Amino acid sequence: MIFSLFKKRKKEKRGPLLKVDLHSHLIPGIDDGSKSMEESLMLLKGMEDLGYEKVITTPHIMADAYRNTPVIIRDGLQALRKASKEEGLAIEIEAAAEYYLDDGFYDLLHKGEILSAKGGYLLFETSYISKPIQLEEMIFEISAAGYTPLMAHPERYRYIKDPVKEFKRFKDLGVLFQVNLNSFGGYYGKGAKIHADLLSKEGMIDFLGSDVHHKRHLDTLSEIFCSEAYSGIFKHNKILNDM
Repeated sequence: MIFSLFKKRKKEKRGPLLKVDLHSHLIPGIDDGSKSMEESLMLLKGMEDLGYEKVITTPHIMADAYRNTPVIIRDGLQALRKASKEEGLAIEIEAAAEYYLDDGFYDLLHKGEILSAKGGYLLFETSYISKPIQLEEMIFEISAAGYTPLMAHPERYRYIKDPVKEFKRFKDLGVLFQVNLNSFGGYYGKGAKIHADLLSKEGMIDFLGSDVHHKRHLDTLSEIFCSEAYSGIFKHNKILNDM
């Protein structure tokens, strides 16, 4: 039996309840997220305790590191669902993928071997440091293939030097933004927090994600939900998580 490691905290005022999470790494053993089924169940229990009713978990697909396929991910999803049911968890589990924009991605896109989220949202990421030379062309290819390009954690890309101008350019290209909740608490550094706050103020956030890999991510989420920054997101942005 998996016991929750998340102790009850004093009741605090929190912002709007987020019932669906888009972006996590909960299928065990296939990327840099959960390492075991026991850990996955512990994380799912923690998310359930935070009020989530559904997670859309998104394993990495990277040519040089995590060569996952839709078949590998769906098989992992089925095993996770089975274990979750046996554990008595009520949280719903679906899966998509987080694609790294490398040469391998082009091949997958052209072959049609893409695992998108409901509605055709294709979650993608890039290097944190260097902007891909053909990034705009890749975004066009995603749209041309019939998917909606959804950029994972845009606030974390350190190559963004003129955020207002560059984020707006992405929006003009039809890109939606998924921001990591823990960025608002400074988990990923000062720069990511500044960009997350800016995206929220400018009304550019479309989806929110936990990006949960391990227990430390969950420990800080509960604090974010009670923050002014979290409440402010819903005042300035139309959040599309309920899908």
